[in-house]
Amino acid sequence: MRVDLVTETYPPDVNGVALTVQSLEGGLRRLGHEVGLVRPEREHDGPRPGPALLLVEGAPIPRYPGLRFGLPAGRRLAARWTAQRPDAVYIATEGPLGWSALRTCRQLGIPVATGFHTRFDDYIGRYGAGFLSPWVFAWLRRFHNRADATLVPTLELQEQLARQAFRRVVRLGRAVDTRAFHPGWRDPALRQRWGAREGAPVLLHVGRIAPEKNLPLAVRAYRELQKQRPDARFVWVGDGPARARLQLDNPDFIFTGTLRGDELSRCFASADLFCFPSLSETFGNVTLEAMASGIATIAFDYGAAREHLRHGLHGAAVAFGDEPGFVAAVVAAATGDGLRHQGEAARHAVQHLHPDRVAADFATLLAGLGRRAEAA
Repeated sequence: MRVDLVTETYPPDVNGVALTVQSLEGGLRRLGHEVGLVRPEREHDGPRPGPALLLVEGAPIPRYPGLRFGLPAGRRLAARWTAQRPDAVYIATEGPLGWSALRTCRQLGIPVATGFHTRFDDYIGRYGAGFLSPWVFAWLRRFHNRADATLVPTLELQEQLARQAFRRVVRLGRAVDTRAFHPGWRDPALRQRWGAREGAPVLLHVGRIAPEKNLPLAVRAYRELQKQRPDARFVWVGDGPARARLQLDNPDFIFTGTLRGDELSRCFASADLFCFPSLSETFGNVTLEAMASGIATIAFDYGAAREHLRHGLHGAAVAFGDEPGFVAAVVAAATGDGLRHQGEAARHAVQHLHPDRVAADFATLLAGLGRRAEAA
């Protein structure tokens, strides 16, 4: 089967959409499928590679340094897909490039699936334009309802969108690389550099340092913990528009910037408790990465936590929006004696989430779209 993936973000971008698309691409290739990729070009892309990759014009995303959205490319996509027609197309993002890809698929009769990865309707409210949220949500629904299927990562989101007039919503689970994220990456020397003495709890946050991540709650939880454990440390991995203020207001925090590969693996495994206060995720891949790394996790009970995190066994899945409960859960976990056992249980719970299994489900779903199109 030949599949084209269309996305406005891709590694080295560090976000859930980019990493999910890369994982699906690699899984399809390992299964023997022919995979093409369409994405915006970057300043340092170098020589254009072979025909499997189509680079289109892009523009910077305001307040998100380093990220770009793709400009409409309908004519180039039509020429590409007329010359070599894919069996199916997957569109991961709803920007201008995604819209032009969706229109082109409809014009050429190519089966197309979209991915619902980002709650832009929620994000826009956290940037001071909440009055636009209903319009943004309607825009998202219009986009996805033009596809043959909309892929979501959880049963919870599938049911929620179906109630809100999204059609043909299909769950496709997420995977985690349990070799890249593994307790064996724990590094005592790294903990020493963080200033964490033996037995001191180290909290970790990994993700964009941005308003939509509800970061003041993580700060409150840590400050409450410090009242009982002044030797605790808080490590922040990532970057974003809120980092400068957060760092200025909290000089005792440890900021690593964006990490990838082995550095990220060591950071996850060397912490003791993953603190994830976000209320705006469609899934939250970092939850699985923390669990695979063998560290207890505190998150709100939705997305990845609802699917995989068991309250009291792997950390805590706090009722959605219960901020006092979140603070209490962080303090209780970090001051208790069950962190190591909870981390071990968390690791065991996600070991079966292999990327190749998800890629096989993805391929089956796309092939089914093609068969239905032929029957129609």
